[in-house]
Amino acid sequence: MSDDLLRLDRWLWFTRFYKTRTAAQAAVNGGHVRVNGERARAATSVRIGDQVQIVRQQSAYELTVLAIPARRGPAKDAQACYEESPASIARREQQLAELRRDRLQMPMTKGKPDKHTRRQLRDRKGR
Repeated sequence: MSDDLLRLDRWLWFTRFYKTRTAAQAAVNGGHVRVNGERARAATSVRIGDQVQIVRQQSAYELTVLAIPARRGPAKDAQACYEESPASIARREQQLAELRRDRLQMPMTKGKPDKHTRRQLRDRKGR
């Protein structure tokens, strides 16, 4: 195997986007990962300079591959293997801010929701 190529599922696992290689394979097979704009398979080879788009937990990442790691190492080493586009970072931060704002509008209780709070939650969801 060449040093400048690596399977996509291994690259995603090495760069710590997924906890297990199996989870990375499932994400790729589920269509949540694209390489250079095209839907990829787990065995797709990733090269330096490739554009990788990932949708993970409702968050979208647009990455450029900077390096091919030799192993799954510390997070600092993993982050050095890719660069995220500024537009991707801005979109994700905006999405997180919207989620926080929505959570603040929900009725709050100290513990488990009581009968009254459950009704408010159901009404808010429209059920």
